[in-house]
Amino acid sequence: MGKRTGVLTNDLRGLRAGHGEMTQQELADLVGVTRQTVNAIEGNKYSPSLEVAFRIARVFGVPMERVFGYVEE
Repeated sequence: MGKRTGVLTNDLRGLRAGHGEMTQQELADLVGVTRQTVNAIEGNKYSPSLEVAFRIARVFGVPMERVFGYVEE
């Protein structure tokens, strides 16, 4: 059986826009990470820890599946 690969996707930009054009810095402050971390997650350059992913979902009051997705390649 071969190794499966995929990519983590997210809708951070859309969720921030839907919450009064929340800035990356505002989200970072609420989650307890740096703006650079939010930027890297949003740009699919970094996958957050499970804890950070849950914190992000809670900020927006949505299930984690609404924030993040996984697409197998």
